[in-house]
Amino acid sequence: MISAMDISTSALVAQRVRLNTISGNIANMSTLKNEAGENKPYQSRFVVFETGEEQPEGGAAGVKIAKVEIDDSEPLYRFQPDHPLAATEGKWKGYVAYPNVDMNEQFVDALQASRSYEANIGVMEVTEGLARQTLSILA
Repeated sequence: MISAMDISTSALVAQRVRLNTISGNIANMSTLKNEAGENKPYQSRFVVFETGEEQPEGGAAGVKIAKVEIDDSEPLYRFQPDHPLAATEGKWKGYVAYPNVDMNEQFVDALQASRSYEANIGVMEVTEGLARQTLSILA
């Protein structure tokens, strides 16, 4: 029973990290400069999960964060020649680079993560109920 709680806990932690990453993507949808102050728009991040370590004696494995990757897709370019961050030369002269973050995609990912979080809370509640009933039978 305890391993079932550990598995659900690992999933809760993983989904929390995923939701935090999505929140960061939404919050930085209009960020046009990087941390160094360069004219480079924010690049969205996404979480990659992997199977956690298996429990001894044939127990199931949980989930863990493998890494948080940065999306390397091209930014969205908008023609705004009067903008202070518009490119002054080259192919994109007069264009401003905006982050390639799709709000709808982020909302769908957040909804999926929230539902997964809720499902794992449900599993933990069922596990707790089973443990309680087992103890009442044994007592």
